Amino acid sequence: MSDDPKRFRLNLRVSGSTFDALLEHLRPHVIFTSDGPIAQLPVEHQLAIVLFRFGHYGNAASVEAIAQWAGVSAGMVVNATRRVIIAALSLHDEVVHWPTVDEKEAAKDWVEDSSCAAWRDGYCFVDGTLVPLGDKPGYHGEAYFDRKSNYSLNVQVRCI
Repeated sequence: MSDDPKRFRLNLRVSGSTFDALLEHLRPHVIFTSDGPIAQLPVEHQLAIVLFRFGHYGNAASVEAIAQWAGVSAGMVVNATRRVIIAALSLHDEVVHWPTVDEKEAAKDWVEDSSCAAWRDGYCFVDGTLVPLGDKPGYHGEAYFDRKSNYSLNVQVRCI
């Protein structure tokens, strides 16, 4: 898969360079250290399993289907997911933050130069992104049925 960037992106929903950057941040976390006699699956395999899982929905995202795709047990899919989430959450304060004044200005300049100048003050916006849900929500489920005949959330964010 590593010698086929198109298939890599199709399966894991990230480029090879993004995968490598994520791996570099996650690999040092203690959650990937085995205390027992059996070594864990390499971190890069666990990350690939989790990205495949996060990038698919419906029948393709069942634990059993992912286990078959990855050649591991269903328990390994669950454990890898738990480990990667724990490691990722530990990075929150390091990687999730509001942009600095300079970063905001650079983003505003880019919007003005690359698209519509009137949108300059909306430096961070996403409109109409559908986030698919694996199942119909139990509470007001019909409200989540989208125009593409899936259950999803519609996201719109604007920061000034």
